[in-house]
Amino acid sequence: MWEDPLRALADDCLEGLADMARVEARFAALKVLVAAAYVRATDALAAPAVALHDARCQEMAVRAEVACVLTVGEGTAGAFLGDCLALTSRLPLTLAALRAGTISWAHARAMVDETANLDPAGAAALEAHFLDPDAPNPARGCPAGDLVPYRFRAKARTWRERHHPDSIEQRHTKSAKDRRVEFCPDADGMAWFSAYLPVDTAAGIWDRTTAAARALQGPDEPRTLTQLRADIAATLLLSTGTDADGLTGDVPVPRAQVLITVPVLSLLGAGDEPAMLDGYGPIPPSMARRLVADGADSFYRVLVDPRDGAPLEIGRTNYRLTKAQRLWLHLRDGRCPFPGCNNPSLDNDADHLLAWADGGTTGITNLGQPCPKHHGLKHASAWTPSGASKDKPPGWTSPSGRYYPSEQQDWEPTHWPPGIPATETLPDTLEDSGLPAYPGWDPDLDLPPDPGRDPNLELPPDPLADWREFLSGHPWPAADTDRRGWPAPPDGPYPEDVLIQ
Repeated sequence: MWEDPLRALADDCLEGLADMARVEARFAALKVLVAAAYVRATDALAAPAVALHDARCQEMAVRAEVACVLTVGEGTAGAFLGDCLALTSRLPLTLAALRAGTISWAHARAMVDETANLDPAGAAALEAHFLDPDAPNPARGCPAGDLVPYRFRAKARTWRERHHPDSIEQRHTKSAKDRRVEFCPDADGMAWFSAYLPVDTAAGIWDRTTAAARALQGPDEPRTLTQLRADIAATLLLSTGTDADGLTGDVPVPRAQVLITVPVLSLLGAGDEPAMLDGYGPIPPSMARRLVADGADSFYRVLVDPRDGAPLEIGRTNYRLTKAQRLWLHLRDGRCPFPGCNNPSLDNDADHLLAWADGGTTGITNLGQPCPKHHGLKHASAWTPSGASKDKPPGWTSPSGRYYPSEQQDWEPTHWPPGIPATETLPDTLEDSGLPAYPGWDPDLDLPPDPGRDPNLELPPDPLADWREFLSGHPWPAADTDRRGWPAPPDGPYPEDVLIQ
């Protein structure tokens, strides 16, 4: 009997894919066992925690090390380690099926999620229902591994809801405490803004935005219902109560303290290079010009040199060295410099890499801006930052001695628009260039060079060794002065985070 070679090839390819899926599942099981063993080994090596804070810091240090080794985010690493511990400690049937290759990693993840808030007996019953053919009442139909993961998750969730020992009212009250909003950058100057809310609240928001969007539809309205719904939601969030009464769907300019890095030619309208929005990434130059023009009191403008992409100057209304240094850190790092962390600049703390008491200076090369979580990790564990420069954020050394470099800003020279010749002899400051000025223009920011630490000098004494006692004897100054007693600017005292601690 003649056999079609193409059909034989196609069948072999399908068999190969099935074999590889089983191998991937077995490798996933091996990865689970290795990760769980690492967590238990580090727990055994660590000194006994004397406080809850110490235990949390130890857990954070382990999670950070795994994140760096696997080159994933800390949230992803934490979720993975949680899954590994759950599978090795309370889901033996799921781990066995994963090791045998009869279910995938996605199936195992679904089982972990659906048993997360069940007691041991409930978790064992759910697991046995789908994975133990000898259970008193096993699942009917095809085996769990033959279902696509999202269908398996749906069936497991249905069984869980029917057999959960706690009422849905109790579980809803507990889950409502986890309500939150999330921001996720996307391509082409867009982003996702989502909210995890009780269903009645979410449905009410959806119905209101839909009703308002439908009311604006008509022959003279070019926007689709989907576009109108998004514009209405943004208008409601960015407007006050009185401003939002007469909804038109015209989204107001947001007011926020954000760094916008703009190629100078794009700001002047002579180029179309994208600008950089701190905490997000590239945005269209038209959006940057609109934010600079309409949000001048809350957006810091950063111009870059068209020759190499280096910063030219930082727009500001009041010159203060500590403020300029903090803005320079924002510009240099873009985010928390801990590997894999995506916390934006303006949420972070200015911090000495080498402590002042140990001879560190308050210079750019000895400053970092870790987020509060990783700032705490530095002081409560053996993770240490080092290796910063004027244009390079510090890397980090883990408790195991491994060094993980920090992500650096990817500055690029501007693409010169047609008709404007590129040159290597541009003036040092934009003020000297002869280019037209615009509102809010400021002279070039000139940071003094960091002298570094003098090894021949003894360490200076800490001027505020007993700082708590000092603060208790020196109450906060009046509202018309700053913390040093100097007159405050017209718009109120300088915020505390302006000062480098």
